[in-house]
Amino acid sequence: MRAGVIGLGDMGSGLAKNLMKNGFECLGNDLDPGRLKAFEEMGGRAAMPTEMGACDAVFVMVMNGDQAKAVISDLKGAMSQGAVILSATIKPREAREIGEMLEGSGLDLIDTPVSGGFPGAQAGTLTMMAAASDSVLDTYAPVMEAVSANIHRVGTKPGDGQTVKACLQSLIGAQFSATFEAAALAAKAGVPGQVILDVFSTSSAGCGVVNNALEKIIDRQFKGTGSHINTMHKDLTISMGLGEELGVPLQTAASAMQVFHAGRSRYPDGDNWTCARVLEDIVGAELHRTSAKPTR
Repeated sequence: MRAGVIGLGDMGSGLAKNLMKNGFECLGNDLDPGRLKAFEEMGGRAAMPTEMGACDAVFVMVMNGDQAKAVISDLKGAMSQGAVILSATIKPREAREIGEMLEGSGLDLIDTPVSGGFPGAQAGTLTMMAAASDSVLDTYAPVMEAVSANIHRVGTKPGDGQTVKACLQSLIGAQFSATFEAAALAAKAGVPGQVILDVFSTSSAGCGVVNNALEKIIDRQFKGTGSHINTMHKDLTISMGLGEELGVPLQTAASAMQVFHAGRSRYPDGDNWTCARVLEDIVGAELHRTSAKPTR
């Protein structure tokens, strides 16, 4: 099979790498020349969306709904059959609109946002929240299994996958926010970061989200870790919008949204963990692996 990937950033580059690792010929597209060069050095072939007509399936891993609509419109004109695999996180309403756009085109749409971040994308262990008919998901199982360790069938309609992702991100946002606050509390109290990590990671509070965030904080890795703050900020905006649409109060997610607002405003080039720096700035202490250090 031949697969395409549109959007070759932290996530899309991992999709492409694992597709090729599993024997797929891979076409790719990105607006960044550096990303395209890296993709070609991996063995991929650069192509515009309008040149992906021979692909059996194309992953769309862009940043927002407008971008997804634009590239999928190009794919609609290029492909007479095959699947568009919408792996980007966008609003459920936008996924439904894309589904309507593809009606009668002969193309299958799989609405399947992913979770697992940069490490999961690069390792081929992403979790997929896949929505399409069973027959479509069965047909394209090989291409999805090449990039994912856990494929959950969460619905049959466009938007079903995005709805589950919005629920998930409301929880992850809250976990991040609580971790940042606990780290700032430990820093101000003078507790070394390694102690906090050891205790948290072996307690009932320990999980991938908490443990990874603490690792990044205590090692002061706030940039270039593959989890830019803009992505989580966007995802929380989607979660909050869905809550507003459905009349569901999301107090904890709303608090996390404000933490990410502050982090993006103060450190716009940082990754998710840079939100902890905002709280450290307020309390005047930093959490390092071997110590807590006053900053004033």
